[in-house]
Amino acid sequence: METKICVIGLGYVGLPLARLFSTKYKTIGFDMNPNRVKALMDGHDATLEVSDELLQSAISNGFRCTSDIDEIRDCNFYVVAVPTPVDENNNPDLSPLYGASTTVGKVISKGDIVVYESTVYPGVTEDECIPVVEKVSGLKFNTDFFAGYSPERINPGDKLHTVEKIKKVTSGSTPEIGKIVNDIYSSVITAGTHLAPTIKVAEAAKVIENSQRDINIAFVNELSKIFTRMGIDTQAVLEAASTKWNFLPFKPGLVGGHCIGVDPYYLAQCAQRYGYNPEIILAGRRMNDGMGEYVANQVIKLMLKKGIQVLGSEILILGFTFKENCPDVRNTKVIDIVKALKEYDLNITICDPWANPAIAEHEYGVKITNKLPEACYDAVIAAVAHKEFATLNVKDLVKESAIVFDVKGLLDKNLVDGRL
Repeated sequence: METKICVIGLGYVGLPLARLFSTKYKTIGFDMNPNRVKALMDGHDATLEVSDELLQSAISNGFRCTSDIDEIRDCNFYVVAVPTPVDENNNPDLSPLYGASTTVGKVISKGDIVVYESTVYPGVTEDECIPVVEKVSGLKFNTDFFAGYSPERINPGDKLHTVEKIKKVTSGSTPEIGKIVNDIYSSVITAGTHLAPTIKVAEAAKVIENSQRDINIAFVNELSKIFTRMGIDTQAVLEAASTKWNFLPFKPGLVGGHCIGVDPYYLAQCAQRYGYNPEIILAGRRMNDGMGEYVANQVIKLMLKKGIQVLGSEILILGFTFKENCPDVRNTKVIDIVKALKEYDLNITICDPWANPAIAEHEYGVKITNKLPEACYDAVIAAVAHKEFATLNVKDLVKESAIVFDVKGLLDKNLVDGRL
């Protein structure tokens, strides 16, 4: 039987995967947002993960996107790639997954397979999502339809490690289904695949990948706080330590985005359900979640030391997205800097050549500009290491006795007054 693939959720994860699948299989992308679908069918991806050239080539070769559920009924291999955020209390929000599972339940037929890619804690696929599919479809799991889990490993903005070049973990609800899922993915993933023994193992593997990075970054963030008090350059310390062959070269900074800043909370809640209160995981989260406020306070301290009037001062923040060279503002921690600075009644200008001003205002209530202003500022904070900022002469942006704070180690250290 011919494999017909439907990818549900056409964001940073779903679109690149759907485009890749379309090179080997009849593939259709489904998204609830008709404006997103129209933009894609017009040949442009606002996330910039798929180039216009690649997208238009895929469309000309038969790939299509839709928001009409009737158009995906003839598929037999469904892939769910919707976001899995946390709520304001950092509890996992599974509502997008429930919605996608309801969609799958309306169209799935006997013998079909649904594979989840969204980041979850172990057990969500089989205990939370599949019951929804069963209820809506009236079909029985592992008798009438089957499931798999293959965690996404997309790195937004990374044009080197694209989806086909990142090794993929796969799994299935039975050993036979695991092999089918693995074969389909391995046919397009040039980096290869790893077939996990169970869905829960694959889910756990995903959630610890980013938790591990989170903890390591939290460690160097704590080192940065210690060394700053001691008057030692943290970046110089890390550079020296990195000469040892097995030293892990993590750098301090803001930890946002939809993966590293979220996944540890999924793992923590899962652990708590089993009666274990995770200490290191949550300590790392607390450290990283507090870095925006820490940066703001460091800037204010440096301004006071230089005798700069804080009240009514002009502050420029360079960058708003959660990482460099990427338009993604989801869970950006730059907003924490903004919120902390606003308590001092000063004037903030945010410049980001990559972010969409309309999205930033809608999601965070802040105004940003894509072009560098021509004013002079009392303080400049280099918050995101966009390539456009790397060659910037920051002294042209500031008053004579201004403060320059470098969050990402982007600028010449001789030009900055403080950095993580």
